[in-house]
Amino acid sequence: MNRQALSVGFVAKRCGIKISTLHFYESKGLIQSWRNAGNQRRYRSDVLRRVSVIKAAQALGISLAEIKQALASLPQQRTPTKADWETLSTQWQDALNQRIKQLEVLRDSLSACIGCGCLSMQHCPLYNPEDQLATQGSGPIILQQNSAV
Repeated sequence: MNRQALSVGFVAKRCGIKISTLHFYESKGLIQSWRNAGNQRRYRSDVLRRVSVIKAAQALGISLAEIKQALASLPQQRTPTKADWETLSTQWQDALNQRIKQLEVLRDSLSACIGCGCLSMQHCPLYNPEDQLATQGSGPIILQQNSAV
């Protein structure tokens, strides 16, 4: 098989994902393919590395929109390198650190508070009479304020 003309089945198997996932990534503009004379989808070999980068980023909790934005900085016809990955991961570190802080606040508040609605008058930092926090928005107001560290 020509290394520059990989079938969708080969790519899916090699990357450990479903064919429909490749189609989804393509529909979101994360990867590209072309059609051969028999109208079959074909990929360049660089798609293997791109899919690996996508999967690694998703495992870190990076959204597809953030992944797409980051991949847009890479040339489509070049395999992402280790240096590319270092650049991409550096871009995501601040967002990941913020998510970690939010998860720590949630973890530490989980058993005593749902962010005020209020299930625990003994542990609640505010008494919230007549649902005064409702003027600040909907949802778990206290947790949202604490996680915006």
